[in-house]
Amino acid sequence: MADTKPWRNWAGNQVCLPAERLQPRTVDEVAALVARAHEAGQRVKVFGAGHSFTAAACTDGMLLCLDHLDAVESVDRGTHRVTVGAGIRLAALNDRLAEVGLAMPNLGDIAYQSIAGAIATATHGTGARLGNLATTVVGIELVTGTGDVIWCDETTRADLWAAARVGIGALGIVTKVTLQCVPAFNLHAIETKEPLDDLLAGFAGEARANDHFEFFWMPGARNCQVKRNNRTDRPAEPPPRSAYVREKILAENVAFGLVNRVGRRMPTLAPRVAKLVSAGVAERDFVDRSDKVFASPRMVKFYEMEYGLPVEALPEALGRVRDFMAGFAEPIMFPIEVRVSAADDIPLSTAEGRDSGWLAFHVYQGTSFESYFSGVEAILDDYDGRPHWGKLHFQNHRTLRPRYPRWDQFSAARAELDPAGTFANPYLDRVLGPIGA
Repeated sequence: MADTKPWRNWAGNQVCLPAERLQPRTVDEVAALVARAHEAGQRVKVFGAGHSFTAAACTDGMLLCLDHLDAVESVDRGTHRVTVGAGIRLAALNDRLAEVGLAMPNLGDIAYQSIAGAIATATHGTGARLGNLATTVVGIELVTGTGDVIWCDETTRADLWAAARVGIGALGIVTKVTLQCVPAFNLHAIETKEPLDDLLAGFAGEARANDHFEFFWMPGARNCQVKRNNRTDRPAEPPPRSAYVREKILAENVAFGLVNRVGRRMPTLAPRVAKLVSAGVAERDFVDRSDKVFASPRMVKFYEMEYGLPVEALPEALGRVRDFMAGFAEPIMFPIEVRVSAADDIPLSTAEGRDSGWLAFHVYQGTSFESYFSGVEAILDDYDGRPHWGKLHFQNHRTLRPRYPRWDQFSAARAELDPAGTFANPYLDRVLGPIGA
């Protein structure tokens, strides 16, 4: 019997009431369900962890969960290529790769997502010489809008492979991917507190000098939390469990959640609380398995907007954001996250054709975000900013199309794979426009 309960994303800001919610156990079941929906003129969407802040997974039709498609199907130790079911969560994937001496070359700071959801939205980590997660996809299996199952890779339907690596759920249901992994490695993590002005002045050099470089700036604060993570041959020397609990669980989650609740109820205290949060950031120096350094627990729920800019434009853009924030009346309790990534050749990747600097903006769950996000977005539009496909923004297909030189290639793939709009929904209609246009 189909589940007809409302569906909500992780942050709780997107809700829909599908006609039916189903959990297919095989690719053939997925294909059969899509074929049925296509014949009936019904829409189909898929959800994983629900960690996207947009309505990309929402539907009033058929909503599928691919949690059962989570197997590691093959491991090629010679090429370091691993084929996995699309529903596997990143945290589970990291553990399975570690068991065979492999790792993802880069990751974001959250590992709750399914691999299919992470690549569909061009989810990225930080590293000037490293692309987003979708750049590791060397083969992909899709169920098309008519229920056909196809495989595409670098040599088989390479045009579809190129587009489908970042598909935003518009091209088909990803059921399997082959990933180009790397030998497992450790990272030496150094976390410090440093002035924002110094970081902006030396941004380009820091990005080049470190394998992974990022910082977090609390609006109104002088100093930032800075993370420099570099590959090392040293054995793992993780922080003691007590320190991990104190810093990652109690400080970054329990205490941070408490101060956000206080700030939401008593906004006049917010600036003081924000400075206390910034001052209380711990400095750390340790070595651990790469994925354990990349990803952190995130128990405090929030809403997020993130933009990619030409990397050379980031210091100026963040300086303008700082000026905007100085006169902003509403309290902001979350830091702004700053990262970098390498250019790629994926048509709708947010880093297509350019090395990118990233600015991510957050507010506490249940907090008004419209004036903050729209004010910042207006600044980033001046730099040809591209919004992260899984995070909030106010763009549409008319404003986005000029920012993607290979937009038409993606549109052609969409018209071929989903001509009847089986995978469409209002969000995709807004950001991608009509099929075939």
